[in-house]
Amino acid sequence: MGSEGSTVVVPRNFRLLEELERGEKGIGDGTVSYGMDDADDILMQSWTGTIIGPPSTVHEGRIYQLKLFCNEDYPDKPPTVRFQTRINMTCVNQETGMVEPSQFPMLTDWQREYTMEDILTQLKKEMMSPQNRKLAQPPEGNEEQRADPKGLVLRCCIL
Repeated sequence: MGSEGSTVVVPRNFRLLEELERGEKGIGDGTVSYGMDDADDILMQSWTGTIIGPPSTVHEGRIYQLKLFCNEDYPDKPPTVRFQTRINMTCVNQETGMVEPSQFPMLTDWQREYTMEDILTQLKKEMMSPQNRKLAQPPEGNEEQRADPKGLVLRCCIL
């Protein structure tokens, strides 16, 4: 009858509801945010994240939009993460905007306790890393198009 060593596994939807509530309340200093794409998505799969570029880097003041997709294996497996806004970072595929797990340790070494907030916060930290803080970036203010994996064209305008 002892409960030593046992852990409670929070079901996927409860976990995502917790993340949604936290995302809606706002996080930390407001430079990272996220929420659901579609309130009618009962599977809670498609999310949008925003990162405001950190100071003293080439990313300073830029607003980056990302898509996070949590399939049925989340949170046991990480979501897919893709920048909609064009960005030059060592962990991002320049053609697709996908964050490459092999170049972003948090996705490679995923743990169930990690959240979408953790991913966005870590990507912001990655922008400040020596290998990314001074990388030349695509021009600001240009409307960019990037085809998503389903063949749709996504538009993003950086203001």
